[in-house]
Amino acid sequence: MMQSILILVAIIMANVPWMFSEFLFIKKFPSHKKPFFWALFEVVILYFVTGGILLLAEFKMIGHIQPQAWEFYAVTFFLFLVFSFPGFIFKTLWK
Repeated sequence: MMQSILILVAIIMANVPWMFSEFLFIKKFPSHKKPFFWALFEVVILYFVTGGILLLAEFKMIGHIQPQAWEFYAVTFFLFLVFSFPGFIFKTLWK
């Protein structure tokens, strides 16, 4: 059950940059449309925020954090990009 909730959190966090026109809910753009590269930068930032949340959850559930190599982080980053695909399609193709 907890793993499903954590995956749902990752999916929601991956789609946040595409759903809102502000950068990290702080900076509004004059054209009321966030440029693509700002949204992509926000995806990278939220990847690290989500990773921190998931590391904290791992520590709380099993008591320690498993060491990972760089391959794990590369795969999770691209999985995060795949999770953000519905928001990207919604923003760029349907709006």
